[in-house]
Amino acid sequence: MPLIKVKTSVSQPEKSQVESLLKDLSASLAKHLSKPESYVMTAFEPDVPMTFGGTTDPVCYMEIKSIGNITPTTTKAMSQDFCQKINQALGVPSDRIYIEFADAPRTMWGWNGGTFD
Repeated sequence: MPLIKVKTSVSQPEKSQVESLLKDLSASLAKHLSKPESYVMTAFEPDVPMTFGGTTDPVCYMEIKSIGNITPTTTKAMSQDFCQKINQALGVPSDRIYIEFADAPRTMWGWNGGTFD
């Protein structure tokens, strides 16, 4: 059930560029968390009015959620990897990207009419 959600102030890129980025993020998230990619969900939201450090220069906020496997070692590796991917794909500098990591309890994540408990 890993999820990676990207919100950015950057204008909507070409559809093929967004699809490529989401597929790349999906495969990378599955690898980082040792989870089947068949359960990974990605989302992309461009053109979000945002500020960082008091400016409206390009910025990005990401959420990464999963059940288990989120450790200080994995968050450090994911932060480096995903900041680089966003920088390359969208041109947002790494120092203007925040990532929130959340490790959800199995009973707090629903799917297919039930939960993962």
